[in-house]
Amino acid sequence: MQKLNFPKYEFSIRSVAKKTQIFDQTRKRYYVLTPEEWVRQHLVEFLVHERNFPRSLLEIEKSLTLNKMHKRADLLVRDKSGNPILLAECKASDVKVTQKTFDQAGRYNMVFRVPYLLITNGVQHFCAQIDFNRNSYKFLREIPSYEEL
Repeated sequence: MQKLNFPKYEFSIRSVAKKTQIFDQTRKRYYVLTPEEWVRQHLVEFLVHERNFPRSLLEIEKSLTLNKMHKRADLLVRDKSGNPILLAECKASDVKVTQKTFDQAGRYNMVFRVPYLLITNGVQHFCAQIDFNRNSYKFLREIPSYEEL
């Protein structure tokens, strides 16, 4: 797998029936190691270890219904009261982050209405703070810590 713009983390990786799998510490099971899953696992470990996000408040591949279609958000983070506060969308490292990616996250946020959106392909990271009252957003210089959300 490609080197990403995250610190190096140790993962449990195995091969089953000619498929490479990675152990997800949050969901407590193995998943097929796709390029997107590689990015998602790095993002989760970064948030937990570098930004102090409680692992228990992370929901990976959170289901949602949008225009009668079933979708899955890559990562939803909740505050200690259970309210959604951050939505992350992950792409494989060879996928460019484009307006289409931001549009996808924006559509998902019509359901969750979180104040922070995070988009990454593992190489580039974009984090925006949403102001629903002013119908605006601003990009942040870095991914905030959990306490800063």
